[in-house]
Amino acid sequence: MGREIDLLVNYPKTKRDVKQRGAEKSEEDRAVARQFGKDFFDGERRTGYGGFSYHERFWQPVVPTFQQFYGLTNAHSLLDVGCAKGFMLHDFARLIPGITVKGVDISQYAVDNGIEDMRPHIQQADARELPFADKSFDLVVSINTIHNLERAELIRALREIERVSRKHSFITVDAYRNEEEKEAMFAWNLTAKTILSVDEWLDLFAEAGYSGDYFWFVP
Repeated sequence: MGREIDLLVNYPKTKRDVKQRGAEKSEEDRAVARQFGKDFFDGERRTGYGGFSYHERFWQPVVPTFQQFYGLTNAHSLLDVGCAKGFMLHDFARLIPGITVKGVDISQYAVDNGIEDMRPHIQQADARELPFADKSFDLVVSINTIHNLERAELIRALREIERVSRKHSFITVDAYRNEEEKEAMFAWNLTAKTILSVDEWLDLFAEAGYSGDYFWFVP
């Protein structure tokens, strides 16, 4: 298994009112969000982002961390599983001119409304069946995505990430370390179908044969 490493350490932090969010979200809202359509990305805040637009302040501080940690150059290739509108890929391409970037997302809406320069490089696809040959990419990343699958499907997705990576991979998933974090995680959750403790995640990674790096999202 790989390393536990917070490569999103420079992602901007926002103050989260977890209890208020938990009180405001209904199961109907979660059902709408899990369709990953317009309502999720560009609808009301209760069903998703409330408007999903590109802002430099989000991924530009993060991409150099990945570049340095994995030694990325223009000779390398990168796949983002759950790329949404391609914002992170856009910043990778800007920071490392010439790097090969590809992205997949379950949402056709996100792909159709992707940031313009990334539209040729992103496509609708399922994480459980990635449309790429074995060992296609130097680095495969998946940020807060695969936990949106049921456990068995999630294992398939991890095995697909393992299959298409020739060297490195990095994922983040919803997790908790104690009862307080567990309560907060379930209150915050909008789309995840699999939320586990850190130890349970490590067991699942081992079961799936996932050998890449990882970190946790805790609100």
